[in-house]
Amino acid sequence: MTDPKVFYLTTAIDYVNSRPHIGTAFEKIAADCIARFVRLRGGSAFFAMGNDEHSLNVEREAKQRGEDTLAYCDAMAGVFEQIWSSLSLSYDRFIRTTEPAHRRAVEEVFRRIEKKGDIYRGTYKGLYCDSCENFVQEKDLVDGNCPNHLTPPQEIEEENYFFRLGKYAEPLLAHIEAHPQFILPEIRRNEIVNVIRSGLIDVSVSRSSRGWGIPLPNEPSHVVYVWFDALINYLTAAGFPDDMEGFERRWPADLHVIGKDITRFHCVIWPAMLMAADMPLPKSVYAHGFITVDGRKISKSLGNVIDPRELVNRFGADVVRYYLLREVSFEQDGDFSIRQLKVRNDADLANDLGNLLSRTAGMAGKYLDGRFPRWSETDDDDILRRLAADVVDRYVAHLERYEFHNALAAVWELVRRSNRYVEETAPWTLAKKSDGRARLETVLFNCLEALRVTAVLVAPVMPGKAEELLAALGVPSDAGDLRLDTDGTWRTEPIDDRRLSVEKPLFPRIEEEEAPSK
Repeated sequence: MTDPKVFYLTTAIDYVNSRPHIGTAFEKIAADCIARFVRLRGGSAFFAMGNDEHSLNVEREAKQRGEDTLAYCDAMAGVFEQIWSSLSLSYDRFIRTTEPAHRRAVEEVFRRIEKKGDIYRGTYKGLYCDSCENFVQEKDLVDGNCPNHLTPPQEIEEENYFFRLGKYAEPLLAHIEAHPQFILPEIRRNEIVNVIRSGLIDVSVSRSSRGWGIPLPNEPSHVVYVWFDALINYLTAAGFPDDMEGFERRWPADLHVIGKDITRFHCVIWPAMLMAADMPLPKSVYAHGFITVDGRKISKSLGNVIDPRELVNRFGADVVRYYLLREVSFEQDGDFSIRQLKVRNDADLANDLGNLLSRTAGMAGKYLDGRFPRWSETDDDDILRRLAADVVDRYVAHLERYEFHNALAAVWELVRRSNRYVEETAPWTLAKKSDGRARLETVLFNCLEALRVTAVLVAPVMPGKAEELLAALGVPSDAGDLRLDTDGTWRTEPIDDRRLSVEKPLFPRIEEEEAPSK
């Protein structure tokens, strides 16, 4: 019997002519949060990401270094995976477009489209941007420059093979209208609809004079155009064509997570390719905004690239993950700031969450001799319990819409309300009353239970710190084993052997000298 469909999630694959920067990491962290959220709800997620290695920019970089191109790609794959590991990314498949399996996938998709009669030979004469490896139309230029790289494209003329993209304009519009979730957010969907309605031209699927890439099946003197090659990685990673049983469980993809600058490739060319190959279309493509620095797009030429490894080394993976997902709306551009990262750490993590843990554990140690408090029905109030249930519902609704910042804002309502609850109930006063013991224990129990629920909710964002928090609360658990329907509900049953273990601050404050001028 075939296993049930899994939630198949992908990110854009990355050129390896340079190391990942914080903007690249933002996309990967968000996708990882989605995959972990699916698992937290009891679902099965298959999360794929990887490297795009057939780029001419990659070949150029390898030559400048005096290295064999494939050897260079091999080395960079190791660099990328080390960086992604440092950010606690839980991907299931790391795809490289130089893999033999991917070559087989590209050849098979090409054959299917060619058999359909949608590939023909012709001559391309026009503009080409080397930086994004894209055939550019003059109407899309900004002051004579490529809109993405702000550099002038070159004029080229070469014999290529073309894909009949124009044939699929009406089918694409019909699909988008019938499936509103196919392109998210709405602003990107409207952009793509306007692009299609303005007219689609056929696109090249090969380059005739370039040797680095997958040879065209019907003419080995040509190589497959890098974007036609790269988009098919989503099929390869799912198992096509070698593992069709696995492929059937995973495809169609439930979600492609991409940057807004490559929306046309993923929402026009890619679905048209799949239609031509008689394959199902992905269910949804989410095109997120950019991370900027001082309001400018990240670029090596501007010198504003921020290495995620340095951030992890200084602040830890979970702090970086939290800051990016809490500070920035996923659909909009957001500015990165070391200073604001420090503010989020000290205010949200150290002062709010960390302080709630340390003060509650400290009072339990002082007033209960370290014994874990017991909940008493006769002395209970339901302030935090009702809020926790409401927060869980809103948290789920926000993450289903990929509103990470709103989901975390909802969780912090519980954290901050719990801190106010401590002030309102004054456990230090209850401890002095001869009849205040039951109420004291219930108050402390409620705070600790709010912390436990918080740990479950932040697990997709901060898996390491979630495990630390649960261990401190005496309920150690692997973040990947948590389940929202059981672990995310309020508990009142006593656990006799449960012990608090808070030996150090969960989130140390960042020392003032750590913050640079930005």
